[in-house]
Amino acid sequence: MTVETKQPTQWGVPFALAAVYVVWGSTYLALRYLVEEFPALLGSSLRLVIAGGALYGWLRLRGHHPRPTKRQWRNGAIVGAVLFTGGMGMVAIAEQRGIGSGLAATAIGTTPVWAVMVAGFWRQRPTPAEWIGLAIGMAGVVLLSREGDFVLDPLGLLLVVIAPLAWAIGSVWGSHADLPEGGMSTAVQMLGGCVALAVVGFARGERFDTMPAASGWWALLYLIVFGSLVGFSAYAFLIRTVRPALATSYAYANPVIAVFLGIWIGDEHLTGPVWVALPLIVLSVALIAIAGTGWRKAPPRS
Repeated sequence: MTVETKQPTQWGVPFALAAVYVVWGSTYLALRYLVEEFPALLGSSLRLVIAGGALYGWLRLRGHHPRPTKRQWRNGAIVGAVLFTGGMGMVAIAEQRGIGSGLAATAIGTTPVWAVMVAGFWRQRPTPAEWIGLAIGMAGVVLLSREGDFVLDPLGLLLVVIAPLAWAIGSVWGSHADLPEGGMSTAVQMLGGCVALAVVGFARGERFDTMPAASGWWALLYLIVFGSLVGFSAYAFLIRTVRPALATSYAYANPVIAVFLGIWIGDEHLTGPVWVALPLIVLSVALIAIAGTGWRKAPPRS
């Protein structure tokens, strides 16, 4: 009997892109509220253990996903550690140090460039249109990153430079690693990431000393449901389905969302260059999306 492999629906990629563009753009402000009440890494670990555990349990109860193999657990733990400790964890510490949510999002705008470079190890080269989009996006990110607190906190700047490199490495390597199918891959990576975040958090002296305020709990709930379950599931789908430049193009859209939410809700203040940078970022997303209209990744060479 022949078993047909499900292909992404016509609207699967656009909906997944909308999720990572809008939802993840809002998580930078939510993360700012989280780290005001929770330790940066332990709070992030708590977020992932709840989201990953809930997703794993739900998938197993449905009975459509077999238990991951030992190799898949190992790979998921490694990818999750790189993604969440090196990526999300560094952003959490930077925001706890006072880096604005909009500024943190702009620094993560370098992710597509790193992803393209890392993908080169698998002979997956960017198209000319993608190079143009990446260049315009980086120009916008450079302009936007001149805002605010980076010159006052070099360590915060270093952290948000490390974060997109780690995220790109984990994303591209994870797309080639032996991981479970579908949502089970997301669950395994979250559970692996939560362990790494907890270990590093305790090692740097983080503890739950006081009861967080309501704003911290609401931020945690939002990050669990939307940032982790919705956003990361959509991203895991994209990284398996489309070219790296398109999958990581959220990094150019997220600053737009994060900057406006930071101004509107978070009382963050920005000056002139941002209003030149934002149109460049939007243009870069459009170019990368157009270049990725042949959404499927090229099959690996034998």
